[in-house]
Amino acid sequence: MASNFKILVHKNSESLHLKLLGDFDGSSAHELLNTLSKNAAGVRRVFVHTSGLKQIHSFGREVFLNRLGALTESVSRIIFTGEAAGRIAPNRTFNDTERI
Repeated sequence: MASNFKILVHKNSESLHLKLLGDFDGSSAHELLNTLSKNAAGVRRVFVHTSGLKQIHSFGREVFLNRLGALTESVSRIIFTGEAAGRIAPNRTFNDTERI
């Protein structure tokens, strides 16, 4: 994992908010996927806030996108927000994935 990568997690009854900070590489992608897997049960929406990302390594994005499909059955809606949303979010839709 990039030494400066962190995920801040906030969950309420209907939503999970994940604020990504630092550099996003392959290990960071696995951490994000694990955080989604552990925390997304029972929520209607997951917000992935990307404004805190400094660099997005292409390998990290590919790892994330290749493994995201396995999680979308347990996550009903993933919404990517922030300046880097277009660089990390999938180009194709998994269930109800979107960028704002």
